[in-house]
Amino acid sequence: MDTVLRDVRVLDGSGGPAYRADVALDGGRIAAIHRETDGGPRPDAARVVAADGLALSPGFIDMHAHSDLALLRDPAHEAKAAQGVTLEVLGQDGLSYAPVDDRTLAEVRAQITGWNGGAPGSADIDFSWRTVGDYLDRLDHGFDGRGIAVNAAYLIPQGTVRMLALGWEDRAAGPAELARMKQLVAEGLEQGAVGLSSGLTYTPGMYASDAELTELCRVVARYDGYYCPHHRSYGAGALQAYEEMVALTREAGCALHLAHATMNFGVNKGRAPELLALLDRALDAGADISLDTYPYTPGCTTLVAMLPSWASEGGPEAILARLRDDATAERIRQVMEVEGADGCHGVPIEWDTIEISGVSDPGLAGCVGKTLARSAAERGEEPWVTARRLLIDDRLGPTILQHVGHEDNVRRIMRHRVHTGGSDGILQGAKPHPRAYGTFPQYLGTYVRDLGVLSLEECIAHLTSRPAARLRLPDRGLVREGYRADLVLFDPDTVAAGSTYEAPRTLPTGIPHVLIDGRFVIEDGRRTDVLAGRAVRRTPGRVRR
Repeated sequence: MDTVLRDVRVLDGSGGPAYRADVALDGGRIAAIHRETDGGPRPDAARVVAADGLALSPGFIDMHAHSDLALLRDPAHEAKAAQGVTLEVLGQDGLSYAPVDDRTLAEVRAQITGWNGGAPGSADIDFSWRTVGDYLDRLDHGFDGRGIAVNAAYLIPQGTVRMLALGWEDRAAGPAELARMKQLVAEGLEQGAVGLSSGLTYTPGMYASDAELTELCRVVARYDGYYCPHHRSYGAGALQAYEEMVALTREAGCALHLAHATMNFGVNKGRAPELLALLDRALDAGADISLDTYPYTPGCTTLVAMLPSWASEGGPEAILARLRDDATAERIRQVMEVEGADGCHGVPIEWDTIEISGVSDPGLAGCVGKTLARSAAERGEEPWVTARRLLIDDRLGPTILQHVGHEDNVRRIMRHRVHTGGSDGILQGAKPHPRAYGTFPQYLGTYVRDLGVLSLEECIAHLTSRPAARLRLPDRGLVREGYRADLVLFDPDTVAAGSTYEAPRTLPTGIPHVLIDGRFVIEDGRRTDVLAGRAVRRTPGRVRR
């Protein structure tokens, strides 16, 4: 045996009661579990870790991550490793870096600089891949062939696929273009992606009709993958947007995973029970549905995402040209402030809820940590004037926190029977959302121990076995003999998120050990130099790592 975790309280991920045991690891897998009540000799190993007082659970699976470039830029990746995350799902919200060609890569790099960095002209990443398989190979190779900090799975981004097939045009795809998109999705699934994502409030993905999305989901269903939409509204029309996704995937015969499932803005205060009733009806009728949430009320995205979709048609350079034109900029302001832009979920924007969390140009850092209303007041101008200037001067780079959530909705949704955890963690910016560094200890510390919203056993199932089941991973998500030794040791009495809105990059407490493939990624609360992460690929009927 390589390692024995001695006298540990096992929370096995099933939701069942905890038990005390010695857990032996060998060759990257759980080799033996010797319960306190078992007879016979206890397992021994070259290394024995005294774990009395600690809980052992499967590694946490972040079902909604934005670490697409961070995993290739930062070998430590403490933001996730220190939380106990052992697997992240990338390629979210319909926008990522594979599959691409040279044109599309430049466009998507410009569009989501605020999420991931990697702006055109930056040299911190060697963008040598073009296909999904190439990108997954790059994750496998990682740093000098040694791997990456944590494991990663990938969703094919529908917006990027549409960009490849027909550019940034707001129109229906023709038969040949739809066939091309279906081919790209099939190729990505064959190369190891686990499903398809969409960002239906982001261009150009939002230009797709339900019929187009249904055809793509039929391809996903054939490969036993799942569809993960950021749907068309989390504000005005949110329930209709959820209903649209449920109906679309039922028609396609495709599994559905609802990204950062919440009900935001004033129009949805107290309406979580309506969403949950909708989902329960679909589940009872046989739908295959899951969802993820983060345990915070503000959202996080890019400032440019707030614009109306017509203002974003044509891509980044076209957006900037419209912003520089006074007459067009005034039309944009009218839609955003009075009518409610589709980019802002159909709700008129409230500038005092929009906080700048990061910029690409250090010369603009003075606005970070302030709402646009405050920055505008300091400058003696209207908020739209400040927002417009920032978008132009930072070339669409600003990221924002949007303070539009409701605590009661957050708590109700996290209790649901198909709920899983996802950080939606954007790691860019001087003051990122604290969820990037704190989601999983926030669940365990605040919502389990302090508030009692979930029991510890149930919460661990939400963060481990449920997401593993959605990803169709047969040997992860449970503490079982033969399963992969991706594990977390934490102290239930002290585990807590250190990150706050004022200090969002603070690491958590109470998680002394994290193992991936039986190797210590976090040991005694410190990041080791181990790079045990790899791309987790799924092919029809089996998982290949």
